[in-house]
Amino acid sequence: MNSSHKTGIAFGLTSGVITTLGVMIGLNAATSLKLAVIGGILTIAIADAFSDAFGIHISQETSKNIKHKQVWEATFATFATKLIVALTFLIPILTLPLQTAIKINLVWGLLLITSFNYYLAKSRNESPTKIITQHLTIAITVIAITHYVGKLISMYF
Repeated sequence: MNSSHKTGIAFGLTSGVITTLGVMIGLNAATSLKLAVIGGILTIAIADAFSDAFGIHISQETSKNIKHKQVWEATFATFATKLIVALTFLIPILTLPLQTAIKINLVWGLLLITSFNYYLAKSRNESPTKIITQHLTIAITVIAITHYVGKLISMYF
């Protein structure tokens, strides 16, 4: 796998997990409505996947050492990965009670982050524990913040 594909997959997977979990947790805390959570996930899967892919595209174009083909490879890899990752969170939401699905999705998202960061650490000959801990801390912080923002929204609006 070339570096353009790795860039797109790494960005798409990380953004797909953190953004989808954040929106899902925030919407659930604010509304407790399955329809709102489904709408949020679908919005992330479509609009945010395009947005992230476009962002990677522009970012890659600013680099002088990247060829036109590599720019498009990173763009497509980001879009496809973000779309697929975000859509995986729909399966539990559509098939289980909302609160059960939220818990399963939390485990699923943190497992994806952990697995990817293990692979990343090993490929860079670094300590998996250190990288996984750092990145899980960031993910859990985002999840906690969006949960409490959702609770504040439900209290004041």
